[in-house]
Amino acid sequence: MSEVLFEITKASLETGMHGFPVGYCTTSRIDSHKGLYYSDLSVTEFASWEPEQVIYLLDFGREGSKSEVFAFSQELYNRGKCSDKTLEFIHRLPRFGSPMRMLSTALLIAGLFEGKNDYWEDYLDLIAKIPEIVATVINYHAGWIGNRSSNPKLGYIENFVHLLNAPNLDRPQLIRALKLFNIFHYDYGGGELSTFVGKVVASGMEEMYGSISASMCALAGSRHGRSTQDGLGFVAEVLQELGPDTTLKKVEIFLRQRIIHEQNILGFGQAALLVEDPRATVLYRVAEEMYPADPLCRIANLLRIAVPNVLKEDPKNINPFANVEAISGALISAAGFAYSDYFALLFGMSRIVGIARQIVYERCEARGGMGTPIVHPEYVFKSRREKVQ
Repeated sequence: MSEVLFEITKASLETGMHGFPVGYCTTSRIDSHKGLYYSDLSVTEFASWEPEQVIYLLDFGREGSKSEVFAFSQELYNRGKCSDKTLEFIHRLPRFGSPMRMLSTALLIAGLFEGKNDYWEDYLDLIAKIPEIVATVINYHAGWIGNRSSNPKLGYIENFVHLLNAPNLDRPQLIRALKLFNIFHYDYGGGELSTFVGKVVASGMEEMYGSISASMCALAGSRHGRSTQDGLGFVAEVLQELGPDTTLKKVEIFLRQRIIHEQNILGFGQAALLVEDPRATVLYRVAEEMYPADPLCRIANLLRIAVPNVLKEDPKNINPFANVEAISGALISAAGFAYSDYFALLFGMSRIVGIARQIVYERCEARGGMGTPIVHPEYVFKSRREKVQ
């Protein structure tokens, strides 16, 4: 690797550090033509795995043997129940606020009662307990009353779905849909906002739960964690406008009108990819298999064809293809969890796995075990008398 990676110029400033490497990511990477990789395996190679297998892959950088994954799964199950104090104090939070703020606060509460001030131990505890923490926050915020007790031995996502008290859930189908959603959102490189924020906070030697709470505050913003919710909203808007029996031609006309009026087309195009997101490809296939007649899934499938057809009319659009948000919300809704206000929490429950593992790397493994130094970027002074560019 060359010693000089980038030259810092005036044009580089105030750009959100886009494209500037600041460290190493040992868990995942994105190939512009093949999509997301965990270690050396692509989405298509681990899409049929259980969550525990995929978490093992992220943890150790290799596929675990059957006995290794079994032992690791038992380790998670044994750590998976929250203390009564954690649950009690979550149920004392004000219910009127944002569910993501409640999740961030719940993580701080969990740190008080569950934290060990050891990054590896807290990592294992947190990823084991996060399904119960998220289910508790959702149930409490929504006012869904129930008396289901956590049973981690059911399985990672099985227990989460078991704990949800939402009405009319197709639990077996929801388990299948959420397993895919969960494993597809564990990690996405090292520089996404929520991941970077968690690592920045941990660089000051904040413990795991506080660092992850901060990362969830970053995820809560409308530019980041709302992507699944917004993707579903767009599909629902098309369904409402054109009806469930619309045609591909009518959808294309609708899209061209949006472009004329400078309205966004959500769920399509991603800066890191030049092809359809392989995660979306898998979810489209599953949606067609599970819910071929569902109106939202049908519209999502029409958009999969129509959007590239329309966007390709402008040669400047180099990636008009679907990303994972184009179909994930429709699939989850079809399985009975049509509560889009909580989609960011599903995203957070998943992404915490990758963020927390990257924190372990930067605090305990990087630079021969010394860990990375505190994040302290340089800012160039600019007088307010200068004309704002």
